[in-house]
Amino acid sequence: MTERRGAPRHRVFKRGTIAFSGAGFDCTIRNLSATGARIDVEAPVALPEEFVLVIETDKVKHRCRPVWVAARRIGVAFQ
Repeated sequence: MTERRGAPRHRVFKRGTIAFSGAGFDCTIRNLSATGARIDVEAPVALPEEFVLVIETDKVKHRCRPVWVAARRIGVAFQ
């Protein structure tokens, strides 16, 4: 399988929040890089074309777009 990521990802286990349109819900960040992340959610969700991923422990917010979705797993690219 060919690696298509722009930067190497590192395994993490961090709590996050997906925020859009004044709402938000919890997620778990499973891997992270300078260009994107893989996040897990409790149940399949419909996401907008852009949202903000908040990582409280790191005190960062990333504007994201979903790249792929597989049930409760979502790959995102940072913008």
